[in-house]
Amino acid sequence: MKTKKINTTISHSIMLALAAFFWGTTFVAQAMAGDYQGAYTFCCIRNVIAVFILIPVIKIIEKKDTTQRAPKTKEEKKSLLMGGIVTGIFLAGTAIFQQLGINMGTSAGKAGFLTACYIVFVPIIGIFLKRKCKLNVWISVVIALVGLYLLCIKDDFSIEPNDFSVLICSLSCALQIIAIDYYVDRVTSLVRLAQLEFLVCAIIAAVPMFIIDMGQGAGGISGWLQGFSSFEAWIPILYAAFLSSGVAYTLQIIGQKDLNPAVASLVMSLESVFSVLAGWIVLGERMSLKEGIGCVLIFAAIILSQVKRD
Repeated sequence: MKTKKINTTISHSIMLALAAFFWGTTFVAQAMAGDYQGAYTFCCIRNVIAVFILIPVIKIIEKKDTTQRAPKTKEEKKSLLMGGIVTGIFLAGTAIFQQLGINMGTSAGKAGFLTACYIVFVPIIGIFLKRKCKLNVWISVVIALVGLYLLCIKDDFSIEPNDFSVLICSLSCALQIIAIDYYVDRVTSLVRLAQLEFLVCAIIAAVPMFIIDMGQGAGGISGWLQGFSSFEAWIPILYAAFLSSGVAYTLQIIGQKDLNPAVASLVMSLESVFSVLAGWIVLGERMSLKEGIGCVLIFAAIILSQVKRD
Protein backbone atom coordinates (compact mmCIF):
# COMPACT_ATOMS: atom_id res chain seq x y z
CA MET A 1 0.00 0.00 0.00
CA LYS A 2 2.86 2.38 0.90
CA THR A 3 4.68 1.55 -2.37
CA LYS A 4 1.48 2.24 -4.32
CA LYS A 5 1.12 5.62 -2.61
CA ILE A 6 4.73 6.52 -3.44
CA ASN A 7 4.25 5.51 -7.09
CA THR A 8 1.04 7.57 -7.26
CA THR A 9 2.82 10.59 -5.80
CA ILE A 10 5.67 10.27 -8.30
CA SER A 11 3.37 9.80 -11.31
CA HIS A 12 1.15 12.72 -10.27
CA SER A 13 4.20 14.93 -9.68
CA ILE A 14 5.42 14.09 -13.19
CA MET A 15 2.01 15.11 -14.57
CA LEU A 16 2.26 18.46 -12.78
CA ALA A 17 5.83 18.97 -14.00
CA LEU A 18 4.69 18.29 -17.57
CA ALA A 19 1.83 20.75 -17.10
CA ALA A 20 4.38 23.30 -15.84
CA PHE A 21 6.44 22.77 -19.01
CA PHE A 22 3.49 23.63 -21.24
CA TRP A 23 2.52 26.63 -19.10
CA GLY A 24 6.07 27.93 -19.03
CA THR A 25 6.57 27.70 -22.78
CA THR A 26 3.16 29.31 -23.30
CA PHE A 27 4.52 32.59 -21.87
CA VAL A 28 6.31 32.99 -25.20
CA ALA A 29 3.10 32.28 -27.11
CA GLN A 30 1.27 34.81 -24.93
CA ALA A 31 3.90 37.45 -25.65
CA MET A 32 3.47 36.77 -29.38
CA ALA A 33 -0.34 36.85 -29.08
CA GLY A 34 -0.25 40.42 -27.82
CA ASP A 35 0.73 41.52 -31.34
CA TYR A 36 -2.48 40.11 -32.80
CA GLN A 37 -5.34 39.84 -30.27
CA GLY A 38 -6.55 41.51 -27.10
CA ALA A 39 -6.18 39.70 -23.77
CA TYR A 40 -9.87 38.79 -23.53
CA THR A 41 -10.02 37.48 -27.09
CA PHE A 42 -6.95 35.31 -26.61
CA CYS A 43 -8.33 33.90 -23.36
CA CYS A 44 -11.78 33.22 -24.79
CA ILE A 45 -10.73 31.61 -28.08
CA ARG A 46 -8.07 29.34 -26.55
CA ASN A 47 -10.55 27.99 -24.00
CA VAL A 48 -13.34 27.49 -26.55
CA ILE A 49 -10.95 25.38 -28.62
CA ALA A 50 -9.89 23.48 -25.48
CA VAL A 51 -13.54 22.61 -24.74
CA PHE A 52 -13.88 20.93 -28.13
CA ILE A 53 -10.49 19.22 -27.83
CA LEU A 54 -11.66 17.39 -24.70
CA ILE A 55 -14.83 15.95 -26.28
CA PRO A 56 -13.07 12.92 -27.85
CA VAL A 57 -10.65 12.75 -24.91
CA ILE A 58 -13.54 12.27 -22.48
CA LYS A 59 -14.98 9.43 -24.57
CA ILE A 60 -11.63 7.66 -24.78
CA ILE A 61 -10.77 8.01 -21.08
CA GLU A 62 -14.20 7.00 -19.79
CA LYS A 63 -14.16 3.97 -22.09
CA LYS A 64 -10.78 2.80 -20.78
CA ASP A 65 -11.02 3.91 -17.14
CA THR A 66 -14.14 2.71 -15.32
CA THR A 67 -13.47 5.05 -12.39
CA GLN A 68 -14.13 8.02 -14.68
CA ARG A 69 -17.73 8.38 -15.82
CA ALA A 70 -20.50 10.88 -16.46
CA PRO A 71 -22.40 11.99 -13.35
CA LYS A 72 -25.67 10.13 -12.85
CA THR A 73 -27.27 11.29 -9.62
CA LYS A 74 -28.47 14.80 -8.88
CA GLU A 75 -25.76 15.21 -6.26
CA GLU A 76 -23.03 14.12 -8.69
CA LYS A 77 -24.27 16.54 -11.34
CA LYS A 78 -24.40 19.35 -8.79
CA SER A 79 -20.81 18.66 -7.66
CA LEU A 80 -19.53 18.70 -11.25
CA LEU A 81 -21.43 21.89 -12.07
CA MET A 82 -20.29 23.73 -8.95
CA GLY A 83 -16.71 22.49 -9.42
CA GLY A 84 -16.65 23.71 -13.02
CA ILE A 85 -18.09 27.11 -12.11
CA VAL A 86 -15.80 27.76 -9.16
CA THR A 87 -12.59 26.57 -10.83
CA GLY A 88 -13.61 28.28 -14.10
CA ILE A 89 -14.02 31.64 -12.36
CA PHE A 90 -10.56 31.40 -10.82
CA LEU A 91 -9.05 30.13 -14.08
CA ALA A 92 -10.54 33.15 -15.88
CA GLY A 93 -9.00 35.46 -13.29
CA THR A 94 -5.66 33.74 -13.74
CA ALA A 95 -5.64 33.78 -17.54
CA ILE A 96 -7.13 37.25 -18.10
CA PHE A 97 -5.06 39.18 -15.57
CA GLN A 98 -1.89 37.41 -16.64
CA GLN A 99 -2.47 38.21 -20.30
CA LEU A 100 -3.38 41.82 -19.47
CA GLY A 101 -0.11 42.24 -17.60
CA ILE A 102 1.92 40.73 -20.45
CA ASN A 103 0.11 42.86 -23.04
CA MET A 104 0.80 45.97 -20.95
CA GLY A 105 4.52 45.29 -20.86
CA THR A 106 5.41 42.80 -18.12
CA SER A 107 8.28 40.70 -19.46
CA ALA A 108 7.95 36.93 -19.80
CA GLY A 109 10.50 36.40 -17.02
CA LYS A 110 8.89 38.78 -14.55
CA ALA A 111 5.44 37.44 -15.39
CA GLY A 112 6.74 33.96 -14.63
CA PHE A 113 8.06 35.08 -11.23
CA LEU A 114 4.99 37.04 -10.19
CA THR A 115 2.62 34.31 -11.35
CA ALA A 116 4.56 31.65 -9.45
CA CYS A 117 4.11 33.61 -6.22
CA TYR A 118 1.10 31.33 -5.81
CA ILE A 119 3.54 29.00 -4.05
CA VAL A 120 3.32 31.46 -1.15
CA PHE A 121 -0.41 32.17 -1.42
CA VAL A 122 -1.44 28.48 -1.47
CA PRO A 123 -0.08 27.46 1.97
CA ILE A 124 -1.21 30.75 3.52
CA ILE A 125 -4.77 30.27 2.24
CA GLY A 126 -4.52 26.64 3.38
CA ILE A 127 -4.01 27.81 6.97
CA PHE A 128 -7.44 29.44 6.96
CA LEU A 129 -8.93 26.28 5.45
CA LYS A 130 -7.25 24.11 8.11
CA ARG A 131 -5.01 22.48 5.51
CA LYS A 132 -1.67 22.35 7.33
CA CYS A 133 1.80 22.04 5.81
CA LYS A 134 4.80 20.45 7.44
CA LEU A 135 7.94 22.44 8.18
CA ASN A 136 9.84 21.05 5.19
CA VAL A 137 7.15 22.39 2.85
CA TRP A 138 7.39 25.91 4.32
CA ILE A 139 11.19 25.79 4.01
CA SER A 140 10.75 24.61 0.42
CA VAL A 141 8.47 27.57 -0.31
CA VAL A 142 11.13 30.03 0.92
CA ILE A 143 13.89 28.31 -1.07
CA ALA A 144 11.74 28.22 -4.20
CA LEU A 145 10.83 31.90 -3.83
CA VAL A 146 14.53 32.82 -3.65
CA GLY A 147 15.17 30.62 -6.67
CA LEU A 148 12.34 32.24 -8.57
CA TYR A 149 13.74 35.68 -7.82
CA LEU A 150 17.21 34.75 -9.06
CA LEU A 151 15.73 33.05 -12.10
CA CYS A 152 13.25 35.64 -13.27
CA ILE A 153 14.31 39.08 -12.03
CA LYS A 154 17.05 40.96 -13.85
CA ASP A 155 18.75 44.06 -12.41
CA ASP A 156 16.72 45.83 -9.70
CA PHE A 157 13.30 44.52 -8.82
CA SER A 158 10.52 47.05 -9.13
CA ILE A 159 6.77 46.74 -9.34
CA GLU A 160 5.15 48.62 -12.20
CA PRO A 161 1.39 49.29 -12.40
CA ASN A 162 0.95 46.53 -15.00
CA ASP A 163 2.67 44.06 -12.67
CA PHE A 164 -0.21 44.29 -10.21
CA SER A 165 -2.34 42.61 -12.85
CA VAL A 166 -0.01 39.58 -12.79
CA LEU A 167 -0.06 39.56 -8.97
CA ILE A 168 -3.87 39.37 -9.08
CA CYS A 169 -3.41 36.52 -11.54
CA SER A 170 -1.15 34.77 -9.01
CA LEU A 171 -3.72 35.07 -6.22
CA SER A 172 -6.45 33.79 -8.51
CA CYS A 173 -4.18 30.91 -9.52
CA ALA A 174 -3.70 29.99 -5.85
CA LEU A 175 -7.46 29.95 -5.34
CA GLN A 176 -7.85 27.77 -8.45
CA ILE A 177 -5.33 25.27 -7.04
CA ILE A 178 -7.20 25.17 -3.72
CA ALA A 179 -10.53 24.75 -5.53
CA ILE A 180 -9.18 21.89 -7.63
CA ASP A 181 -7.93 20.21 -4.46
CA TYR A 182 -11.46 20.45 -3.02
CA TYR A 183 -13.37 19.14 -6.04
CA VAL A 184 -11.13 16.35 -7.38
CA ASP A 185 -12.56 13.92 -4.82
CA ARG A 186 -16.14 15.11 -5.31
CA VAL A 187 -16.61 14.60 -9.07
CA THR A 188 -17.01 11.40 -11.09
CA SER A 189 -14.95 12.60 -14.08
CA LEU A 190 -11.81 14.73 -13.78
CA VAL A 191 -11.69 15.46 -17.52
CA ARG A 192 -15.32 16.62 -17.52
CA LEU A 193 -14.38 18.95 -14.67
CA ALA A 194 -11.55 20.35 -16.80
CA GLN A 195 -13.87 20.79 -19.79
CA LEU A 196 -16.48 22.64 -17.75
CA GLU A 197 -13.75 24.78 -16.21
CA PHE A 198 -12.63 25.83 -19.70
CA LEU A 199 -16.21 26.56 -20.77
CA VAL A 200 -16.87 28.83 -17.77
CA CYS A 201 -13.56 30.62 -18.34
CA ALA A 202 -14.40 31.17 -22.03
CA ILE A 203 -17.86 32.56 -21.19
CA ILE A 204 -16.40 35.01 -18.66
CA ALA A 205 -13.74 36.18 -21.13
CA ALA A 206 -16.33 36.49 -23.94
CA VAL A 207 -18.16 39.36 -22.23
CA PRO A 208 -15.22 41.83 -22.22
CA MET A 209 -14.10 40.39 -25.58
CA PHE A 210 -17.28 41.67 -27.25
CA ILE A 211 -17.40 44.93 -25.28
CA ILE A 212 -13.73 45.93 -25.14
CA ASP A 213 -11.74 44.01 -27.77
CA MET A 214 -14.42 44.20 -30.49
CA GLY A 215 -16.39 47.27 -29.48
CA GLN A 216 -13.74 49.66 -28.22
CA GLY A 217 -10.60 48.24 -29.78
CA ALA A 218 -8.74 49.81 -32.65
CA GLY A 219 -10.68 49.31 -35.86
CA GLY A 220 -13.75 47.84 -34.20
CA ILE A 221 -14.96 44.48 -35.49
CA SER A 222 -12.93 44.70 -38.70
CA GLY A 223 -9.79 45.39 -36.70
CA TRP A 224 -10.64 42.51 -34.36
CA LEU A 225 -11.06 40.12 -37.30
CA GLN A 226 -7.74 41.31 -38.72
CA GLY A 227 -6.07 39.71 -35.69
CA PHE A 228 -7.00 36.28 -37.08
CA SER A 229 -6.13 36.91 -40.73
CA SER A 230 -2.66 35.34 -40.77
CA PHE A 231 -1.28 31.91 -39.96
CA GLU A 232 1.21 33.48 -37.54
CA ALA A 233 -1.69 34.91 -35.52
CA TRP A 234 -3.12 31.42 -34.97
CA ILE A 235 0.11 29.80 -33.80
CA PRO A 236 0.04 31.19 -30.22
CA ILE A 237 -3.73 30.59 -29.93
CA LEU A 238 -3.50 26.96 -31.04
CA TYR A 239 -0.42 26.30 -28.91
CA ALA A 240 -2.13 27.73 -25.83
CA ALA A 241 -5.42 25.96 -26.61
CA PHE A 242 -4.00 22.49 -27.23
CA LEU A 243 -1.06 22.33 -24.84
CA SER A 244 -1.52 24.98 -22.13
CA SER A 245 -5.29 24.63 -21.73
CA GLY A 246 -6.34 21.28 -23.19
CA VAL A 247 -3.37 19.24 -21.99
CA ALA A 248 -1.75 21.13 -19.09
CA TYR A 249 -4.83 22.13 -17.08
CA THR A 250 -6.26 18.64 -17.51
CA LEU A 251 -2.98 17.18 -16.24
CA GLN A 252 -3.17 19.61 -13.32
CA ILE A 253 -6.59 18.34 -12.26
CA ILE A 254 -5.52 14.69 -12.52
CA GLY A 255 -2.10 15.31 -10.98
CA GLN A 256 -3.39 17.24 -7.97
CA LYS A 257 -5.47 14.28 -6.79
CA ASP A 258 -3.99 12.85 -3.56
CA LEU A 259 -1.32 15.58 -3.36
CA ASN A 260 -1.07 18.35 -0.79
CA PRO A 261 -1.92 21.55 -2.72
CA ALA A 262 1.15 23.33 -1.32
CA VAL A 263 3.43 20.55 -2.59
CA ALA A 264 1.58 20.53 -5.92
CA SER A 265 2.08 24.29 -6.26
CA LEU A 266 5.82 23.87 -5.73
CA VAL A 267 6.03 21.32 -8.55
CA MET A 268 3.97 23.57 -10.81
CA SER A 269 6.32 26.49 -10.06
CA LEU A 270 8.65 24.81 -12.57
CA GLU A 271 6.68 26.78 -15.14
CA SER A 272 8.96 29.73 -14.31
CA VAL A 273 12.02 27.64 -15.13
CA PHE A 274 10.49 26.65 -18.43
CA SER A 275 9.31 30.21 -19.17
CA VAL A 276 12.85 31.57 -18.81
CA LEU A 277 14.30 28.71 -20.85
CA ALA A 278 11.72 29.29 -23.56
CA GLY A 279 12.44 33.02 -23.55
CA TRP A 280 16.13 32.22 -23.91
CA ILE A 281 15.66 29.72 -26.77
CA VAL A 282 12.78 31.32 -28.72
CA LEU A 283 12.97 35.02 -27.93
CA GLY A 284 16.75 35.21 -27.58
CA GLU A 285 16.59 36.44 -23.99
CA ARG A 286 19.92 36.05 -22.18
CA MET A 287 20.33 33.40 -19.47
CA SER A 288 22.93 34.12 -16.77
CA LEU A 289 24.69 32.16 -14.02
CA LYS A 290 22.32 33.74 -11.49
CA GLU A 291 19.33 32.32 -13.38
CA GLY A 292 21.00 28.92 -13.46
CA ILE A 293 21.41 29.02 -9.66
CA GLY A 294 17.73 29.93 -9.44
CA CYS A 295 16.82 26.81 -11.41
CA VAL A 296 18.88 24.63 -9.07
CA LEU A 297 17.22 26.14 -5.98
CA ILE A 298 13.74 25.51 -7.37
CA PHE A 299 14.55 21.88 -8.14
CA ALA A 300 16.05 21.50 -4.65
CA ALA A 301 12.91 22.98 -3.08
CA ILE A 302 10.67 20.56 -4.96
CA ILE A 303 12.75 17.58 -3.84
CA LEU A 304 12.78 18.82 -0.22
CA SER A 305 9.02 19.31 -0.22
CA GLN A 306 8.52 15.60 -0.92
CA VAL A 307 10.92 14.24 1.70
CA LYS A 308 8.13 14.06 4.27
CA ARG A 309 4.70 13.70 2.75
CA ASP A 310 1.49 14.46 4.61
